[in-house]
Amino acid sequence: MSINPISTTFELADGRSVSIETGKLAKQADGSVVIKMGNTMLLATVVAANDAREDVDFLPLSVDYKEKYAAAGKFPGGFFKREARPSEYEILISRLIDRALRPLFPGDFHAETQMLVQLISVEEDVSPDALAALAASSALMVSDIPFNGPISEVRVARINGEFVVNPTISAMEEADIELIIAASMDNIMMVEGEMKEVSEAEMLEAIQVGHDAIKIQCQAQLDLAALVEKAKTKREYCHEKNDDELKDKVKEATYQKCYDIAKQGNADKHARSDAFKAVRDEFLETFEEEERTEVTGLVKRYFHDVEKEAVRDSMLNENIRLDGRAMNEIRPIWTEIDYLPSTHGSAIFTRGETQSLVTVTLGSKLNEQKIDGAVISGNRNFMLHYNFPPFSTGEVKRMMGVSRREVGHGNLAERALKYVVPQGEDNPYTIRVVSDILESNGSSSMASVCGGTLALMDAGVKISKPVAGIAMGLITDTDSGKYVVLSDILGDEDHLGDMDFKVTGTEDGITACQMDIKVDGLSHAILEEALEQARQGRIHILGEMAKTIKEPRTDYKENAPRIEKVIIDKEFIGAVIGPGGKVIQEIQKETGATIVIEEVDNTGVIDIMADNKTSIDAAKDWIGGITAVPELNKTYLGKVKSIVAFGAFVEILPGKDGLLHISEIDHKRIENVEDVLHQGDQIKVKLIGIDPRSGKLKLSRKALIERTKKEE
Repeated sequence: MSINPISTTFELADGRSVSIETGKLAKQADGSVVIKMGNTMLLATVVAANDAREDVDFLPLSVDYKEKYAAAGKFPGGFFKREARPSEYEILISRLIDRALRPLFPGDFHAETQMLVQLISVEEDVSPDALAALAASSALMVSDIPFNGPISEVRVARINGEFVVNPTISAMEEADIELIIAASMDNIMMVEGEMKEVSEAEMLEAIQVGHDAIKIQCQAQLDLAALVEKAKTKREYCHEKNDDELKDKVKEATYQKCYDIAKQGNADKHARSDAFKAVRDEFLETFEEEERTEVTGLVKRYFHDVEKEAVRDSMLNENIRLDGRAMNEIRPIWTEIDYLPSTHGSAIFTRGETQSLVTVTLGSKLNEQKIDGAVISGNRNFMLHYNFPPFSTGEVKRMMGVSRREVGHGNLAERALKYVVPQGEDNPYTIRVVSDILESNGSSSMASVCGGTLALMDAGVKISKPVAGIAMGLITDTDSGKYVVLSDILGDEDHLGDMDFKVTGTEDGITACQMDIKVDGLSHAILEEALEQARQGRIHILGEMAKTIKEPRTDYKENAPRIEKVIIDKEFIGAVIGPGGKVIQEIQKETGATIVIEEVDNTGVIDIMADNKTSIDAAKDWIGGITAVPELNKTYLGKVKSIVAFGAFVEILPGKDGLLHISEIDHKRIENVEDVLHQGDQIKVKLIGIDPRSGKLKLSRKALIERTKKEE
C-alpha cells in the first residue's frame, strides 16, 4: 500500500524549519495535519457533522488541546498512570485556539464540529503551544469544512531588547514582553500575554512583529490546501430556515423602539433587558396563537439582530451608551478592605453592577502547587482562582465544577498581578488569591485584578505597585467609517460590540492584556486610541482604589502565619532531618512550628512557620543547636546522657556528645561517677579538647570549679 503525503515548509526568522504534512495520519477525519519543528510534532484533526441538529442556531464547536506524556518520555502522575482530565495549561491552550478559530466560521454554519490537537512528540526546551493554532487552522484548510481562514498564532517575546518569535522556554526567563498573537493574513484576531510595565507603543510593536511572522504561516497553509483535492470544494450546507418577509416585518416593527430604549441610557441591566423583551413580545402578540408558535424561533433570531443593530446605531449616532455614560466614562466604584476578619487579607471591589469579593491566604512551601505536565513542570507559589457562580447574573444553572471560562479569567488576573508580587527571599509565603464574583455586568476579570490588589495590600504582602484592570470595547460601521471606543464595557456591550480588549497595569505600564476582535480590518490607529483610552481609565481606577488603601500594611495580620528563613550549611541538612525524619518531626511536635527544609545552591534553606513568635524562636534555637560547631575552651550547659565507669557522656549541643572523664569531674578524687552525677543532670562543662582525627570532644567540669585551700 502506497502512502503519498502532501507537505509544505516554511522557516522562522531564526532559521528553524516548520513543516505541515497531510495524508499520512488520521485520514478518516475530515481534515488532519502533522506540524513538525525539530523534534516537536503535533497532530491536529477536525470532524464536522454533515447536518446541524434541529433548533440549533449557533456553532457547537469543541476544541481540545492534549499533551501525551509519552511525547516527552514521561509517565503520567497519579494512581492510574494515564492521561486524565485536562490540566489548566491544556485548558488555556484550548481556549486560545478556540478564540482564534471561532469568529472565522460562517455565521450560518451550525454543524457540530470537533477539533483535537495532540502533542505527540516534544523537543526539550521547546514550547509547543505556539504551534497549536497553526495545526488547528491547517487541519481546517485541508478539509471540506467551510472556514474563512487561514489563521495562525505565534508567541512574541522581547529578550534583552530584541523581539523573538517562538522563543525557547529557557529564553523566556529573560523576557519583559510575552504575547501570544493570532491573526489572519490581514487582521489581528486575538492577543494575550504578560509584560513588565511596558508602554502601549512597545506592545503595539510586538503585535506587528507577530503579525509579520503569521502572514508567512498563513501563506504556507494556502499553498498546502491548493495541493489537496478535497479542500478545493467546500461542502454545501443549509443550517438555517429563513423568511425574508418576516425578517423585514420584525425590523420595521421593532427597530425604532429598540433604538429609543438604547438612547435612553438606563443604568439598570435588568430593566433594559425587560424593555427589549417587551418589544419582542409585543410583536409576537400580533400573530394568532397557532402561527405564533411557528414563527417564535425565527422572530427571536431576527429580533436579536435588530436589537444589536439598533444599539450599535444609537451609540454611533447619539454618542451615548446603554447605561447613559460617555464613551470614556468609568462606572462608579466603591471598595472596602478587611471585610472578612478571619482571612489573612480580604477586599470588596465594586464597579457599577460588577462586584468581586477577594480573599488572600498565606501558606508555606508545603502549600505550593506542583506542576507535572508533559512539557512544563515545577512548583507554583502564587496562584489566583476565579469563581463565577450563576447567581452573579441572576440565573439558575447547574454547577458542574470549574469551567474553562473560570480557568481563563483566573489566569489573566494572575498574570496581571504576579509581576508585582515579591519573589524569592522577599516572599517566604505561598500565596493564594481567590476572586468570587458576586455580581456581574461586564469586566469581572478586571474587577478580580483590582480586588486582588486591594486584598494583597490588606494582607500585608509587599507588592511593588498597585495594579488595576479595565475592559475596552469597540463599535464600528464599515460603511460610514464611524467608530466609538468604549471604556469599562458592560456585558451587553461586549456581546454586541466588535472588540473585547482587557488591559491591566500599574501607573507606569502594562502588566497583562487579553484582546478578542470580532471584525475585520481593525486599524493601527484605532488600536492605539483604545490603548490610550485604557491607560487613562486605568489611572482613574487606581486613584479610586487609593482612597481605600495606598500601600501594603506594614505588617501581616495577627492571625496570619509567620515565616522566618534560616540558612544552614549543606552538611547539616541530614542532622536537622534526622534518621527517617525523626529529628524534624520532634522539633515540630515540641515547638508547634511547621518546618520545611530544602537544598538550594549547596546550602540548606529552612522555612519555619508558626502563628506565634515563641514557637518560631524555639524551633530556631533547636536548629541552631544542631547546626552549631563546638568551640574549643567555650563553656556549655550540657545534659548527662549516660554514665560509664570511666566518666559520663554529656550532650553539649543537639546531637553532639563529649566525654567527661572521671578525672575531670572534680578536683578531688572520685571513686564512683554516680556519687556525683546522674543521667539527665544538667551541668556546666568546658570544651578542653577536640581530637583532630575523630572529632571526639573532651570535656571538663573541674576546670570551672575553684580549688579550695585544702585541695591546693
